[in-house]
Amino acid sequence: MYVGTLVPISRPGPHLIADGKPVTCGPAACYDDTRESTLLRRMEQIGKYRVIREIGKGATATVYLCVSPDSDRPLAVKLIRFGKDCAAMSRRLRKLFGNEQMVARRLKHPNIAKVYEGVVKDEYAYLAMEFIDGFTLENHTRIDKLLPLHRVIGIIFKCCMALDSAYRQGIIHRDIKPANILVAANDEPKLVDFGLALNLNKNMDRDSTFIMGVGSPSYMSPEQIKGYALNQKTDLYSLGVVMFQLLTGRLPFRAKNQATLIYRIINTDAPDVTSLNPSLPEGLNAILRKALEKDLYSRYRNGAEFAKDLAAVRYQIVQDDETVQDNRHFEILRKLDFFIDFENVELWEVLRIAVWREIAPRVTIIREGEASRVFGVLIEGYVEISITGRTLCRLGKGEVIGEVAYLHPTSDDRSASVVTLENSLFLEINAAALALASEELQERMRTALLGRMIDRMRTVNGIAASLGAPAVESTKSLMAGSTRSGPGSGIDLELSPM
Repeated sequence: MYVGTLVPISRPGPHLIADGKPVTCGPAACYDDTRESTLLRRMEQIGKYRVIREIGKGATATVYLCVSPDSDRPLAVKLIRFGKDCAAMSRRLRKLFGNEQMVARRLKHPNIAKVYEGVVKDEYAYLAMEFIDGFTLENHTRIDKLLPLHRVIGIIFKCCMALDSAYRQGIIHRDIKPANILVAANDEPKLVDFGLALNLNKNMDRDSTFIMGVGSPSYMSPEQIKGYALNQKTDLYSLGVVMFQLLTGRLPFRAKNQATLIYRIINTDAPDVTSLNPSLPEGLNAILRKALEKDLYSRYRNGAEFAKDLAAVRYQIVQDDETVQDNRHFEILRKLDFFIDFENVELWEVLRIAVWREIAPRVTIIREGEASRVFGVLIEGYVEISITGRTLCRLGKGEVIGEVAYLHPTSDDRSASVVTLENSLFLEINAAALALASEELQERMRTALLGRMIDRMRTVNGIAASLGAPAVESTKSLMAGSTRSGPGSGIDLELSPM
């Protein structure tokens, strides 16, 4: 079938007008109030291209896997249908589509998706382009789905070079985000969706394809949010945001509403990636600070300069199979009682903000009297807890260490020392890194730590009671729900003589 106008010729079957002739769409079941979406699901042909299946759907377009009659090669066809209800939106879609067709067909780079043909009709338009058999970077922005570091560096490096090439041809993208970066075999990224691109070679006074306020807010540069004139540096900023997210599983600026988000993008600095993922090389902090620089004169001048710094860091990276180690660490945490109520995504977040430390015997992990909010979980080994040189207790595998200073609302002074008794493996969690983690993880961690601390208090109470004098026998009990009579409030405690 050909794309055209849906008209009710006779019930029960809807029909298409294709090349001026009515063509039956199919069985009666597809005629209802959602006839357009039903029609797209049953799409068989778009222009000369035979449809295999739908492979993607966005706010304004649907993408189909198709086959060209000129060859057997698969290609992707992006289809836009112009609505009749909103003329202004249809005009805007036409501009976006026309812009993408014009821009993408002239760009030639191995990391920019090829466009073969663009067709615009009264009620629809389509773009035939290279089919990329791979995934979008959006699939790897969650904390539990992050790519290994060397792969992230390699992909972003190639994106830098693609943006550099586009700029030298007079084009900036203006909507760089994970969903617009597809990754094919051998980690070859392909930039797509140039519908919002700005052609720097056009006279903006005569050409009306420039649309203010376009882009995805979380990835927009400060100057793009402000509506200032743009150059290639806005794309490099957006790519820096993508890189930050691929490395940490979160955006550099987060907020509960768009107004606060915009304020933070314009006025605040992003945290260092090593504060969110301590296993990352320190050199990445400087690279991302420069990519996310609010001052245009201090930001990377072009993609080649950005890529050069990435190459220096990549050279230092040992390309081990980090995924295998991450999965092994995840399975270790999953089996510990302390993490039993944590969601999988929260466990992955713990892995990103924590450091695994192998510690020899008789090494002090926490020293009494010092100030710090570091705490963690003993994965393997045995430690001794002491106060003023006297042993309080010993803790083994799966136990939490140092949680009191973290939970205390005002003081981070240590009240006890912790020393290893044998070779130990310690999962160290820094409170500052945890403060930058998701609210869900912070709440889950606090709940788990409080539960563990209360359990220990109950155990200590039991030990203390076993050493105490016999209890006084009561003659009656207060009724449930009664309140304490008498003056005073707070803790009223008197220790029994041992």
